[in-house]
Amino acid sequence: MSTPVASPRLAISAAAADLVLVLVFVLIGRGSHEEGFTLLGTLNTAWPFVTGLALGWLVSRAWRAPLSMRRAALPVWAFTVVIGVALRAVSGQGVAVSFVIVTAIVLAAFLLGWRLIATVVSRRRARR
Repeated sequence: MSTPVASPRLAISAAAADLVLVLVFVLIGRGSHEEGFTLLGTLNTAWPFVTGLALGWLVSRAWRAPLSMRRAALPVWAFTVVIGVALRAVSGQGVAVSFVIVTAIVLAAFLLGWRLIATVVSRRRARR
């Protein structure tokens, strides 16, 4: 039996939300380290995590069930963190243990959190 695929609108909205939240994470990090908000600097900081995010979406096929914790949120989060940190390391950017811990926690709150909220709201609406 095949699993129904989410609507294209939901998948695009979910991918956009993930991307925006990864960029918010990057901007918060740059701001907290007083690195400024230049476009080039932001892109340099963001590309490892955006790459991890994209790979997470592709490998998990998150577009099929973008609100699913098991099929989308957890793999997308894991790829974003692991690939993002690995690419930062190979590109000579900092990857201190404290950075990795904060990255994992903040991206979990962002990438898992919005899906949890959306699921709760959706279920409440369905009960009405």
